[in-house]
Amino acid sequence: MTSIFLYDTTLRDGAQREDISLSVEDKLTIAHRLAAFGMHYIECGWPGSNPKDADFFARAKRMNLPARLAAFGRTRHANCRCEDDANLCALLDSGTPAVTLVGKSWDYHVSHVLSTTLDENLAMIRDSVAWMKGQGREVVFDAEHFYDGFLANPDYALASLRAAAEAGADWLVLCETNGGKLPWEMEAITRAVAAHLPGTKLGVHCHNDSGCAVANSLAAVRSGATMVQGTINGYGERVGNADLVSLLPNLQLKMGYAVLPDEKLRELTGLSRFVAEVVNLKHDDHQPYTGHSAFAHKGGIHVAAILKAPDTYQHIDPEQVGNEMRSVTSELSGRGNLQLQARRMGLDLDNDTAQHVLGRIKHLEHEGFTFEAAEASVELMFHRLDADYVRPFELLDYFVITERRHGRGLLAEATVKVKVGEVVKFTAAEGNGPVNALATALQDALVEAYPVLRTVHLTDYKVRILAGSAGTAANTRVLIDFQSGSETWTTVGANANIIDASWRALSDSMEYALVRLGNTM
Repeated sequence: MTSIFLYDTTLRDGAQREDISLSVEDKLTIAHRLAAFGMHYIECGWPGSNPKDADFFARAKRMNLPARLAAFGRTRHANCRCEDDANLCALLDSGTPAVTLVGKSWDYHVSHVLSTTLDENLAMIRDSVAWMKGQGREVVFDAEHFYDGFLANPDYALASLRAAAEAGADWLVLCETNGGKLPWEMEAITRAVAAHLPGTKLGVHCHNDSGCAVANSLAAVRSGATMVQGTINGYGERVGNADLVSLLPNLQLKMGYAVLPDEKLRELTGLSRFVAEVVNLKHDDHQPYTGHSAFAHKGGIHVAAILKAPDTYQHIDPEQVGNEMRSVTSELSGRGNLQLQARRMGLDLDNDTAQHVLGRIKHLEHEGFTFEAAEASVELMFHRLDADYVRPFELLDYFVITERRHGRGLLAEATVKVKVGEVVKFTAAEGNGPVNALATALQDALVEAYPVLRTVHLTDYKVRILAGSAGTAANTRVLIDFQSGSETWTTVGANANIIDASWRALSDSMEYALVRLGNTM
């Protein structure tokens, strides 16, 4: 079985995405996680280009990670000796066992951007690779713009690869730098290279400007590439790089290549979401394989089928990549959706109860509620149908006032009256808005009886105005996210009045927290 090597460039190419800025600690944290996952190569940055990368490489020398770290840089400058080139010296000083040298393979780029002769460019490639090999480094040669270069002047593009290979490069990586090629072009060109340079180890590096980075990488592998470069979640400059999170399972589960042990593949979803958290971007719910919705089923017919045979509507077992199957609750749901969701929550829902909840959900969605993202509100419906379930508190009154006071700006104040057991609690709180004040007052009213609520925090608040039908007022839908430690949940409320819609979602969130975290008084 052919082995494929993964080369991760999240810490360099991924960090070039315009809304990502990684600290040294961020880069170290991600590097540790990538190495633990089993990534074969981790490209860490460009030594000498900025103080942040210099600091990273100084600290990385002491990390002793179970992966080959690579430093990235370019070939020597024109008409300069390697030992006098600051870029090459910085690469050497980084201390990484592998170095990746990017060189030009497109004659147009050499003439119009590098502004040197075609022969000098080949000498720059040859000299730089040979010098690094002489220093005992593994050398990955990235042939920039290779596919464009091959289409424009195949002889010169191949000459750039031969220069690197003859100087001792360990890998020749064909870069689809502009991201505009299509899979059949990639396959044909990569196959031609493999035929011209038999016995060389080829890799591929794709960008996603045409939406084909993953497909293009797979096409190159079919034609002989055995190293795939990419980033976690496809982060990268412009619209991104080839997504290793999609490439890995495609290569291993669909194409039969040996990449990583199966137990490591089951960590893929966790890795994808971890990196998104560190780079401070919301994880894409609809990302293939690892998204929250990747194995979510909304249509009742679909759910009825997967309860009998999961592979009827799932291309793999989600557990193979560390994800899970779930059903989505909506007006399109059938009884099976609710029973599958209840099963995930550890609850047993009989047919009659499921039908009752389904009718309730369809009625509420007609009023403006939506439960697709508010699984906590659905779970509460299940619990409230249990004859043994006792609701932990009861709302008696609430009052909210918002005013703009001279010298103090906008001020919101809320009072809440709730009943906990036989005790009536009355609290007031100020906030930076009416919902914040209401949430604080409710939490203050309950924490004495339920101290666990001190750990609960509101993390997001979303409002959508729903157009009313002719002659009716518009409804407001509110979704509120809460968190306690690693637990997160979402509840929903809807009403013509935004405060009352918010109250519904807030009170459900507190009740759900007590169900989830324990409501010991």
